Amino acid sequence: MNDSRIPARLPLLPAPDSALWMREDWVTTDPFEEVSVGLNSDLDADEYSITINPTGASITAGSDSALADGRNAFAQIVLSARAATGALTGEVAIPGVVISDRPLHAWRGLMLDVARHFRPIDELKTIIEAMAIFRLNVLHLHLTDDQGWRFEVRSYPRLTEVGAWRDATVVGKPTFTDADEYVQERHGGFYTQAELRMLDDYAADFGIRIVPEIDLPGHVQAAVAAYPEIGNDPQRQLKVRETWGISEHILGVSDASIAFIRDVVQQAAQVFSSPYVHIGGDEVPMTEWEHNPQVPERLEEWGLERLEALQGHLMGMAVDELQKAGKTAVVWDEALERHVPDGVVVMNWRSVDGVQVSLDRRFSTVIGNQEHLYLDRAQARRGEPLAQTDQVLTVKDILSAELAGEDVHDQSGVLGIQAQMWTEYVADEAHLHRMLFPRLVAVAERAWNGQLEDVKDAKRRVEAQTGVLRQLGIQPHD
Repeated sequence: MNDSRIPARLPLLPAPDSALWMREDWVTTDPFEEVSVGLNSDLDADEYSITINPTGASITAGSDSALADGRNAFAQIVLSARAATGALTGEVAIPGVVISDRPLHAWRGLMLDVARHFRPIDELKTIIEAMAIFRLNVLHLHLTDDQGWRFEVRSYPRLTEVGAWRDATVVGKPTFTDADEYVQERHGGFYTQAELRMLDDYAADFGIRIVPEIDLPGHVQAAVAAYPEIGNDPQRQLKVRETWGISEHILGVSDASIAFIRDVVQQAAQVFSSPYVHIGGDEVPMTEWEHNPQVPERLEEWGLERLEALQGHLMGMAVDELQKAGKTAVVWDEALERHVPDGVVVMNWRSVDGVQVSLDRRFSTVIGNQEHLYLDRAQARRGEPLAQTDQVLTVKDILSAELAGEDVHDQSGVLGIQAQMWTEYVADEAHLHRMLFPRLVAVAERAWNGQLEDVKDAKRRVEAQTGVLRQLGIQPHD
């Protein structure tokens, strides 16, 4: 599409395929109650249309998911009109327009790490509402890591009694030495299955599916602290990790470890309605496997020749359980180096070059590379809150980047685009909002429309969303 063709009466984002503005407004006091909504078999399944004229407004779409996109686009128009006039309640004049639109990508996502710093349900609802306004439709919740386990598993109560809490948190950027400074405060929290089901329903009302992540077989120190028997040294009592980085404590190969994998992913599959469950597969040091006396026996039993094959075998067990539950597994791209079954979705994060590697092996791929889509990076050279890295990632960078890599010409295997928000250095809601917005709005433009022809115009439209975000209770980065 050519976003430079879109008139700027209201700065719509993402820019629609077609928007024909009218001279007359629709004046109303209650636009959300008065709009008519329905399905239209003449439209494609991913297509919606909006008509606003002086007599009213209507939204039609080819499917329920497209209808959610249409309702969310309509909500942005209303909020933009209110922000432009300052009339946040009461009568509002909404510009007349006829819009026809559809997305380029089916997966338009945000990964939010709630393991490093726990975020309450109400804060997640605010994020969901903001995502919906800009037609993002996947909230990937990173629920487990070395520093905290946030997902209630009823057969393993100590995961949340013990694994959800750490006694201290490193201050600033760690040096990984005894000289590190810590806040000596207990940090933690978790979500019950009932809370997550309610959140799943809440997100679905906005057209958003929640993809849970249970990171395996690495990033599990919090789980092993709760249940030493699932690790590689059952006699050693670990603590939930208090600093960041990669822990060497990974899942073992015992019957207890295998039962844990199967049970946990089964319960994740039952709680969430999404067809996808993320099972991690990133950053798995093998030091403990090298010294675990059970490992040689398991290699022989499972017919594996190399230590590295253990990771693929254990993840294969998780994939099997998910397939039985009618779900598709998602993995980080390191899993490509350890055999994983066909049919999984690969989430590319390490490098834009990895997109082609994944596509060459015929895996559906979600683009989420750290160069352009990691929102834990700084947004300017100076005056920034603490960030994962001093490398700067701006709105313009996101809008102009070649996200798939310049050598990827056939993108038919690209399922979508996703931003990643790791929270090692983000301990409160205000900091989170400042890191996410408005860069997440720029991600939404790219996820909906792909490569842009007019980056300057897109940047203008991103910056114009400040009023909409503030109405949602969000104070974005300046």
